[in-house]
Amino acid sequence: MKKELFELAKTCGADLMGVAPAARFAPDHKIFRIYPQVKSVIGFVFRCLRGSYRGTEEGTTYYQYTTMSVENMEETVMPVALVRLANLLESHGYTAVPQRRHQTIMESTDGMNPEVAYDAITRGRVEEPQFDFVDAAVQCGLGEKGFHGALLTDAFGPFQRLCFILTDAELPSDPVVTPHLCDRCGECAKGCPGHCVGADGKIDDWRCAAYYNGANGQKNPFMPPEAFPDFPDRLKIIAGEAEVTPEKARKIMDEIYFYPPAQHAYQCSICGRACDVACYCHLEEKGVLTKKFKTPFRYRPEWKFPLSDFERSDADGSTEL
Repeated sequence: MKKELFELAKTCGADLMGVAPAARFAPDHKIFRIYPQVKSVIGFVFRCLRGSYRGTEEGTTYYQYTTMSVENMEETVMPVALVRLANLLESHGYTAVPQRRHQTIMESTDGMNPEVAYDAITRGRVEEPQFDFVDAAVQCGLGEKGFHGALLTDAFGPFQRLCFILTDAELPSDPVVTPHLCDRCGECAKGCPGHCVGADGKIDDWRCAAYYNGANGQKNPFMPPEAFPDFPDRLKIIAGEAEVTPEKARKIMDEIYFYPPAQHAYQCSICGRACDVACYCHLEEKGVLTKKFKTPFRYRPEWKFPLSDFERSDADGSTEL
């Protein structure tokens, strides 16, 4: 049945499938709250098209990554695959509990998902358990966890999305992968336009949301020179160097009207997941990715606008620095 599932998964567009026995997870893990009778966790990897990151790399088109590698994957490709795969399990008499990301549900009161509008998220006092998809993917043998928290796979680096099925079918398991891709180089942190990746690899989700949406003007061709006029540290915000609290992140995002969001409450990524792109470029340069391309993803230095483009001259001739 595992072979039958994998063949169907490939037909549905999945690139990788892995199985973890439920016993591999701690007894208090959230999978048991979701489905107490779970025996196997099946994970699926769907690649994000390398070309969908091309527009932000070139500074030309900004909707392709969000619509093709976020919205379309989460709302169309993976849900359809999950339904077909769950139907197959149920046809064999097993229960199948599909798990896709709940983009707008946060268990903590300060939770934030940079991919959606902050005011579309339900926070706190939510009884619906959400488990860590990246950690579950590691348990399913799909890849390893990189420095900045993304799943890294041999074929696609960080360029993929995940979904799962919890089932009472006992399927042959896959071994956990020995980490071998991430060398903790820190390129993901260096590549972030908002300095959102900490020294320990932890991401500040609220800060990330602001810069995912395009708060760094040096990487945002839609930002007008007079942006953020009411912020005394506007140039630091534009350069990605300002202190950003959750409250301040909300105020910054309230003023980012430079580019329209996608449908389903998905925010358009102006940064184009720069942390993932930097990670991918590093892995590709090292030659460790098994999926090869005829040309390297990054073939020239990154572009950015000078901060001086956003300096304002006052009436007395002085310039804000």
